[in-house]
Amino acid sequence: MRRRIFETEHEDFRDAVAEFVSRQVTPNIEAWAEAKGLPREFWLQAGQQGLLGLEVPEEFGGGYPQDYRFNAVVFEELARASFAISSCVGIDADIVPPYIVDLGTPEQHARWLPGVAEGSTVTAIAMTEPSGGSDLANLKTTAVRDGDEWIVNGSKTFITNGYSADLVVVAARTSPEKKAKGITLFGVETGMAGFERGRKLDKVGQPESDTAELFFTDVRVPAENIIGQVDTGFIQMMKNLPQERLGAAVYGLAHARQILDETIGYAKERKAFGQSIGAFQHNKFLLAELVTKVEVTQAFLDDAIMAHTAGELSAVDAAKAKYWASDVQNEVIDHCVQLYGGYGYMNEYRVARAWKDARVNKIWAGSNEIMKELIGRDLGL
Repeated sequence: MRRRIFETEHEDFRDAVAEFVSRQVTPNIEAWAEAKGLPREFWLQAGQQGLLGLEVPEEFGGGYPQDYRFNAVVFEELARASFAISSCVGIDADIVPPYIVDLGTPEQHARWLPGVAEGSTVTAIAMTEPSGGSDLANLKTTAVRDGDEWIVNGSKTFITNGYSADLVVVAARTSPEKKAKGITLFGVETGMAGFERGRKLDKVGQPESDTAELFFTDVRVPAENIIGQVDTGFIQMMKNLPQERLGAAVYGLAHARQILDETIGYAKERKAFGQSIGAFQHNKFLLAELVTKVEVTQAFLDDAIMAHTAGELSAVDAAKAKYWASDVQNEVIDHCVQLYGGYGYMNEYRVARAWKDARVNKIWAGSNEIMKELIGRDLGL
């Protein structure tokens, strides 16, 4: 079915993003996967193309259309080439900037936002801890006031862009007695004494995405690096998580659709027992089911995109989008692997790498079990 949420300006932007991906991303994915990270050149090129400033006001070098459809276009086009790169850009351009724009001071805006928009300042957000996972209310990382500074101690793990980030938004406990209401967000910058990164984590998939452990040992963070008000970090994270979850849904489904389209082409060309494998009734019916499921999911996500653009997307509907789309993504790609047969298990085939890349989408941004818990609570259960 024809999608109806995009206008001419969005489709023109899509053409530009697709050209950027074709020229600058696709030819380099293998090299970046080998290096286990994206080079600085990529970020600068993406910034020059206008992909990193969609959440940054124009006065600081961004585009700031305040129209989430543009964000969705970037995610979809990147995800067709690499699920990992779409998630890296999502963190840097879609998830971190709203914290700075909405909560930051004018001085923070001037100091950080131009670099974010141009790609010279790569960002990450550090919520997850080794002992906590999705349990953000029970963070162990602490920040203790010492005059005009805060001393941060603790560690974070599974941080996308963590190895290369110049600026990390760190959630730390500032008032332990207040539990969830005692968390504050800090901007921790490269070069601060006591801020160290562990190794690039050896993940099952997404090798081109640098994912790292972060360690904070008596890191002195100036008070002017507090993002928002002291002890309001948990509320701020809960407010911003729906956009993160919608993004995960958008690029997850675009990733699945691309692999499904490639698999349909393969099913037409691959011969077995004297005919194309797509002609066998089981495979034909399976592909019909998968295409239908993807298109139905796309219709729901398009409604969610429009709701978010209008400022109306609820946390519960974002949870539904993230859980359902990531489940569909993994189901579709798993079936695609099966249709490729033994070749689907070979790393030289994109479908095999996509299968490994997709699995984490059911875990990050809040596990799908947490998403169902949110939905269940909304039902009064």
